[in-house]
Amino acid sequence: MAVEAIDINSPNPHFDWEKVAYTLLLSRAMDDIEEQKLVPAKLVFNQFSARGHDLAQILIGSLLNHPHDGATGYYRSRPFVLSLGLDIVDAVASPMAKSGGYSDGRDIGVVCNYPNVKREGAMLFPMCGGVGSQYSPISGWAQSILYHRDELKDERYRGAIGISMGGDSSMSTSGFWAALNISTTNNLPHLFYIEDNGYGISVPQEVQTPGGDQVANLAAYKNLKIVDGDGTCPIEAPKLVKEAVDFVRAGLGSCVLRLKVPRLCGHTFQDTQTYKPEAMIAEELAKDPLPKLKEYLDEYGVISTAQWIALEEKAYSDVEQAVEKAKARPEPDISKLKRYVFAEKDNYDNPEIQLRGGLHADDHQFPAVTETPAPQGPRLNMLTAIRNTLDYELQTNPKVLVFGEDVGPKGGVHAATLGLNQKYGNNRVFDTSLSEEGIIGRSVGMALAGLMPVPEIQFRKYAEPAAEQITDTGIMRWRTNNQFASPMVVRIPGGFAGRGDPWHSMSDEVEWAHKTGWQVVMPSNAEDAVGLLRYALRDNNPTIFFEHRSLLDNRWARRPYPGDDYVIPFGKANTLTVGHKLTVVTWGAMVERCEAAALELANGVEVIDLRTIQPWDKATVLASVKKTGRCLIVHEDNLTAGFGAEISATLAKEAFFDLDAPIERLTMPDTPNPHNIHLLNAAVPTQERIQAAMKDLLEV
Repeated sequence: MAVEAIDINSPNPHFDWEKVAYTLLLSRAMDDIEEQKLVPAKLVFNQFSARGHDLAQILIGSLLNHPHDGATGYYRSRPFVLSLGLDIVDAVASPMAKSGGYSDGRDIGVVCNYPNVKREGAMLFPMCGGVGSQYSPISGWAQSILYHRDELKDERYRGAIGISMGGDSSMSTSGFWAALNISTTNNLPHLFYIEDNGYGISVPQEVQTPGGDQVANLAAYKNLKIVDGDGTCPIEAPKLVKEAVDFVRAGLGSCVLRLKVPRLCGHTFQDTQTYKPEAMIAEELAKDPLPKLKEYLDEYGVISTAQWIALEEKAYSDVEQAVEKAKARPEPDISKLKRYVFAEKDNYDNPEIQLRGGLHADDHQFPAVTETPAPQGPRLNMLTAIRNTLDYELQTNPKVLVFGEDVGPKGGVHAATLGLNQKYGNNRVFDTSLSEEGIIGRSVGMALAGLMPVPEIQFRKYAEPAAEQITDTGIMRWRTNNQFASPMVVRIPGGFAGRGDPWHSMSDEVEWAHKTGWQVVMPSNAEDAVGLLRYALRDNNPTIFFEHRSLLDNRWARRPYPGDDYVIPFGKANTLTVGHKLTVVTWGAMVERCEAAALELANGVEVIDLRTIQPWDKATVLASVKKTGRCLIVHEDNLTAGFGAEISATLAKEAFFDLDAPIERLTMPDTPNPHNIHLLNAAVPTQERIQAAMKDLLEV
C-alpha cells in the first residue's frame, strides 16, 4: 500500500489559522481607521502602525496559553496584545484617551497592559515609554516561575515562560544586556523576541552594532539558543516561533528569537521615511506578510478567497462598531485624578486592591503587628537591627527574597545580610550581576509575580543607572488605573561615614521624594529601623529604605530590639525633645546632632525626627510650629530644592500668621560630599553650627 507523502509546508496544526487571520485583519483595520479617520479628526494623537510586524506577533501570542506566562511589549505590540485577548473596544478607546480601558485615559494608547485576571494565558506587563525597559522585568518573572515551582513547590508553574518583545535597536540598551546576563547566567525560561526591521526610527542597524547584526554578534553567548529567520513567511515563521517557545517551555534555558520583518510605514503616522531609498521601501512593501498569508491559506484550502474577504469585512465592521462605542464613552473623571498614586487604605470608603502584583493582590496573610515596642535584650546597632528584621521576615514569609551585589555569601559590603545566605539558601538571599538597572528591573517582575523583592543598591549614587526602572515602578499603579502595582523595598545605604566622597556618600533623598508613587524612609536609630522596615515589607507600595552609613554602627543610634511584631506606620514623626520656643525638623543622620544641640542649649527647643519624608508628618510639624512660632529645618542633602524647601513652602502657606521669625534651613551647600575631613565638616551641618543656628532663631 502506498504511503501518502507528508507535505512539510502545509499549515502548522498548532495554530488556529482562522483566528490568526482574523486578528491580523483586525489589527490592519485598526491601523487604517486610526490613520485615515481618527488622526485627522484629532481623536488619536499617537499612532504607531504594526503593519509588517503583525503576523509574527500574533503567532507568538497564540502559543502563550499557560496561566503563568508573562510578557512585555512595546509601542508596536498591539497585534500581540489582541492575540492575548485584549478587548477590541478598549484597544481603540485607549488611543482616544477615553475612560475605561487599560489606563482610563492616563497613558498614551499604544502603551498597553493586560492583567488577564482569569489566568487564561499570558499576562502582559504594563508597557513603558522607555525603549529597553521591558527586558529585565521578564528576567524577574522568569526567575519567579522557577521560585514558585522549586522553592514554593507549586507545580502549577511548571512549563510557564516569560517573553520580552522589542525592536532590533532596543538590543543596544542597558536593559537588554542586563536581562540577557541575568537570564542566561541563571538559565531562566526567558524568550527574547526581537522584531528586526533594520531601523531605530531613522537609524540603521549599522550604527547600532558592528556589522549591523546584533543577533549574529550573540552567536558565541553561553547558555543562549538563537532562532533566526523570516517573520513574514507563513511557512517558516510558525516553525521558528514554535521551536523557540517549545525550547523555553521545556526548561532548557533562554532563547533569542529574531525574526526579520518589514516596517511598512513610518515610525509613527507622522514619519514619511524620507531617509529610506525608494527602492528599499518598495522591497519592504513586497514583503508584506498579509498577502503572503492570504495566498498560502487559500492554496491549502484553509481559508478561501471568499472566506478571506468575509473575514476582512467582519474585522473592518467590528472595528468600526468598536470605534463608535469608544467615542460614546465618557471622558475620564477628573475628580479621580489623584487616586491610585499610592495604594488605597482607610481614607477611602471602599479601598481597592490592584488586580495584579504584590502580596496584597494575592490576599497574603501577615502575622499580627503592634505599634508599641517591647524592648528586649542588649542595645543593638542599626546594622544588626536591620539584619534581624530581614531574618524574621524571611523566616515568616516565604515570598520575601533579598538580593543585590555582594549580599550573598559575603553578607553585603555593609554586612547587613551577613549569614542570611547560609541560613536561607541561594534561592532566597543571593548575589546579582553588577547592573542596578537589572536589579530593580528584576524586582519589578518578581513583584508582579506576587513576591516581595528586597533589592539592595550598594550605595546611593549607584542607584542612578536604575532611575528609569524606579520611575516606571512608582507610576505603575497610577498609569494603569490601579490594575497593576509593583510593591518592593529597595534598601539603599548612603550618606557620609567617618569620611565622605562624591561617590559613596551622596544623600540626595529628595530625588526619591519627587518620584511619584515611592515612599521614602530614613530611620535615625535601630528601633525605628526595625519598625519602619517591617512596615515597608508588609505594605502595598514600593519603598526606598535609606540606611545612613554613619548610623549603621553609631553608638547613639543603638537601641534594644523592639520585638518581631513591632511596626511604625509611615508618616508618623517622633518628637525627641519638647519645647515651646523653637521647632527643629530633621531626619536621618542629622537627628542625633540636632538632639544633642537642643539638650546642650536647654532653651525650649522641640526636635522632630520625621522618620519618613514621603509621606511626611505635616500635622505634627504644623502643630509644633504653631506652638513655637519658629522653625529650623536641618538636613544633609543640598540646600537648593532639598526636601526642606517643601517643608518651608508648606509652613509659609499654612502657618504664616503663627510665625515670629523667618523659616531657616541649615543644610549642605550645593556641592558634592567632600572626602577631606575638614571639608566634610565644613559641608555637613555639625552640632556646633546647628546650635548656632538655633541661637540665632531664638534671638529674633
